[in-house]
Amino acid sequence: MQEKHLFEYAVIRVVPMVEREEFINVGIILYSKQDKFLQCMYSLNEERLRSLSDTIDIHEIDQHLQAFERICKSTNDSGPIGQLDIASRFRWLTATRSTVVQTSKVHSGFCENLQEALKKLHTQLVLKPVN
Repeated sequence: MQEKHLFEYAVIRVVPMVEREEFINVGIILYSKQDKFLQCMYSLNEERLRSLSDTIDIHEIDQHLQAFERICKSTNDSGPIGQLDIASRFRWLTATRSTVVQTSKVHSGFCENLQEALKKLHTQLVLKPVN
């Protein structure tokens, strides 16, 4: 029997007009302390984003999301935040903010495979249309 991994995750949201508080889920950040795992996965659906704002800058949103990826991976070009320890990077990425790119509250779960959990959450919370 495989060991279960405790993880935390947050949904990445784009809030085109912060004052209206309408958002579209675009990604997931998944973190596991015991496994030293921090990754994000995102997808931009331009049509859905434009349904909330026809003036949204998709390229700018994509740049912000790429920065999330660099911070998760702690790449050389991830700036000072990307050089923090893994827990601090996750907490910084999921901190409450009033910007166009925000995250949900942090949730937790258990899984057997962290990469599969990330893909599953991405499919369920980002790719599946809301009925």
